[in-house]
Amino acid sequence: MLKVLHGADFHLDAPFRALPPHKAAQRRAEQRELLGRMAETVRHEGVDLVLLAGDLLDSDQIYGETAQILAQSLEHMKVPVLIAPGNHDFWSARSPYARISWPENVYIFHTAHIEGVKLEKLGCTVYGAAFTASSRTDRVLEGFHAQGEGLQLMVLHGSTVPTDTYGPISAAEIAASGLDYLALGHIHAATQINQEGNTFWAYPGCPEGRGFDETGEKGVYLLEVDKGQANGRFYPLCRRRYVEKTVDLDGRSAEEALRSVLPEGETPDCCRITLTGERGDESPDEKALEALAQPFYYSVTVRDRTRLRRALWDRADEDTLTGLFLQAMARRRDSARTEEEKAVVEEAVRFGLAALEHREDPR
Repeated sequence: MLKVLHGADFHLDAPFRALPPHKAAQRRAEQRELLGRMAETVRHEGVDLVLLAGDLLDSDQIYGETAQILAQSLEHMKVPVLIAPGNHDFWSARSPYARISWPENVYIFHTAHIEGVKLEKLGCTVYGAAFTASSRTDRVLEGFHAQGEGLQLMVLHGSTVPTDTYGPISAAEIAASGLDYLALGHIHAATQINQEGNTFWAYPGCPEGRGFDETGEKGVYLLEVDKGQANGRFYPLCRRRYVEKTVDLDGRSAEEALRSVLPEGETPDCCRITLTGERGDESPDEKALEALAQPFYYSVTVRDRTRLRRALWDRADEDTLTGLFLQAMARRRDSARTEEEKAVVEEAVRFGLAALEHREDPR
């Protein structure tokens, strides 16, 4: 049984353009801290092998402190680390991969075709290939079949969407690969551990979100791999999450609605809150609401997606089907005995008007 840490898509030194410059710099520093947490995880969990499936770097530009901390963190793992460059950090003679002085336990795949590295002490062979440009449409797994004794593993950056331009890989190619485990990168959301034929494969997603298209917990996979099995668990590593919340005004002021979804205390998260539902004549003040929510989050934005409240009964005097419908419903409203019954009638009116006006949203 081999213990493997599978990570991908760190995007170190990402610009974080949505944040002000000082916070963008802080987020890049936090990415470097993540490397230390990963190294500690390797040691604490007794990991035998680390596979990093591309886009470890966000581009071919890297800050000096990032390069230093990255090399130090990988060295401190004290286990083999194999890296398959992706479309953001593709291999070239000018890439950081060619310029950084890497520790002896790190191997970086640097050719577009698959090569294998035999790790005799671990009883396995690790295959891999590199992006050598910002895209690749060739089918790197086509015709490949791993042969040899021991576990057969691969680390690769690519897409399981067969028509993609980022290293397309098909389910049939995975099944025919002869691999015991295929460690993939490129998709920023973690998948379950899948199986095609006798080959297990997964995406761990990115270990630190960078925007609201990368919400929730982020981390790496910790796996135990053997012939015919790959058991894994998702291991969160991120310091901050990107969180989205939606709140309907539901007859409340924008401030009251906002307060109802605020946490009890300060969080390290980046949050986007969307206001929906009907409002009065005055639109919510997004900036004022952001100021109200700011103490609870690392960063927060408020979006107004409310609608001007409709006067439900304005067309009741019309000599139309809509007018007749409203007149009938008004009589039911007036005969209601409780406020709850009246609310039910008004809700029915909203749905009825939506149907008459061929609208999808009854609000």
